[in-house]
Amino acid sequence: METEILDNATNWFVHNQTLIIEYAVNIAAALMTLLIGWFAASAISGGMNRVMKSRNLDITIADFVANLVKYTILAFVIIAALSRIGVQTASFVAVIGAAGLAIGLALQGSLSNFAAGVLIIMFRPIKAGEFVEVAGTSGVVQTVQIFTTVLTTGDNKMVVVPNGSILNGTITNYSRMEMRRVDMTFGISYDADLRQAKVILSKLVEEESRVLKDKDVLIAVSALADSSVNLVVRPWVKTADYWGVYFDFQEKVKLAFDEAGIEIPFPQMTVHTPSKVA
Repeated sequence: METEILDNATNWFVHNQTLIIEYAVNIAAALMTLLIGWFAASAISGGMNRVMKSRNLDITIADFVANLVKYTILAFVIIAALSRIGVQTASFVAVIGAAGLAIGLALQGSLSNFAAGVLIIMFRPIKAGEFVEVAGTSGVVQTVQIFTTVLTTGDNKMVVVPNGSILNGTITNYSRMEMRRVDMTFGISYDADLRQAKVILSKLVEEESRVLKDKDVLIAVSALADSSVNLVVRPWVKTADYWGVYFDFQEKVKLAFDEAGIEIPFPQMTVHTPSKVA
C-alpha cells in the first residue's frame, strides 16, 4: 500500500514537473516582489520623513504622511505579488476602488482639509511661530496638523481653523518678511503750524532707535479733512519691532504736540439753549 502511494506520488511529480517548476518560479517571484517592495516602501517613506523633519515640519504630520505613502506602496506590491502567483486581483482592485469611493464621499470635507494640509506643508505659506491672518482669524501659528491649523490669539485664546478654509481664503503673513512699514496718521488743527508739526514728527522719527535709518521715511500731508489736516508718517522697522514702535510713537507724538501747543482736533458738540420768553 505504501509502495503504491509512493509510486503514484512519483508518477504525479514526473508528469507535472513543468507545472511544479512554473509554480515554484511564480512563488519565488512573488516573494521577491514582496521583499523588494517592502524595502522600497520603507526607503521611500523613510526618505520623505527625513526630508519633512529636516524642514522643521510637525513630527506628527511627517510620520503620518510617511506611513500613508509606505502602506499605499505596499498595497500595490501585495496586489502585484498575488497576481504573480495566479490569483485574480481584479476583484481586489474593484473592492478597494469601491471602498475608496465610499470613504471619499463620506469624508469629502475631511479629505479636502487633509489635501489642503498637505499643500500648506509643501508650499509653507504659514509655519509655526508666525503671526498670520487666515479665515478671518489673527494669531500666532502653533501647529499645522493633518486636518486643522491651531492658532493662539493675542488674548491667549486657542483657535482651530480647518485647513480647507485657510487655503481657500486669503492668507496674510505678518511675520514672513524681515521688515515692515509702520503706517501712522496724525491730525492737526487748521490753525496749527504745519511746518512745525512736520519738524516735530521728523525729529521723533530720527530719535527712535528702532527705525531703520537706511530706509526712506515718508512724512507728508495725506488729506485736508473736514476738521483736521492729516499727516502720514511711514518709517520702516524690523518686523519684531512693529507694534512697539507703533504704540510708543502714538504717545510721543501726543506729548510733543501738547508741548508745542499743536492742537489735535476731536469731535465737539455745541449746544445752544434758547432763552425763555418772559
